[in-house]
Amino acid sequence: MNSSQLLENEYSGGFATYVREAGNVNLIEELEISLHDFIRFVQNIPMDKFDYRYAEGKWTIKEIIQHLIDCERIFAYRALRFSRNDQTALASFEENDYAINTNANERSIQELLTELSAVRHSNLLFYKSLSEEQLKRMGTASNIQISVRALGFTIIGHQKHHQKVFEERYL
Repeated sequence: MNSSQLLENEYSGGFATYVREAGNVNLIEELEISLHDFIRFVQNIPMDKFDYRYAEGKWTIKEIIQHLIDCERIFAYRALRFSRNDQTALASFEENDYAINTNANERSIQELLTELSAVRHSNLLFYKSLSEEQLKRMGTASNIQISVRALGFTIIGHQKHHQKVFEERYL
């Protein structure tokens, strides 16, 4: 399943930004490749940068990695619900509330990367298990209609977005 196969009605709003950020890629392959690329990238960041904030009130690199973990879990939960044909509209979440309620800065970078890897591997197995019909199913999250497969590309694009933020503002 390639991102170029997505229909325009399968995503919109904030999701569209991340789907476009994912690029024209194969969903299953890129879920795996992007994880490995991100881990290599983070492992090359100088140790003194992990607790750095480029401005007051901004998150540290560790907090952003925790944010990626939390969001991937939420996006995958939404995908699970929609793939099983659950038509219950799902609420949005306040990412800043999540960020202030973690202990990301007390964790090692290796712990965070291990957790991110575990979450991604679980989601990779989930996405591999879905039929074409399940991948195309739609649901409502944050008052926006989105497909299961668009949520997969959202996971990829969200990670790529934050990697760019690291490069532009933290390094």
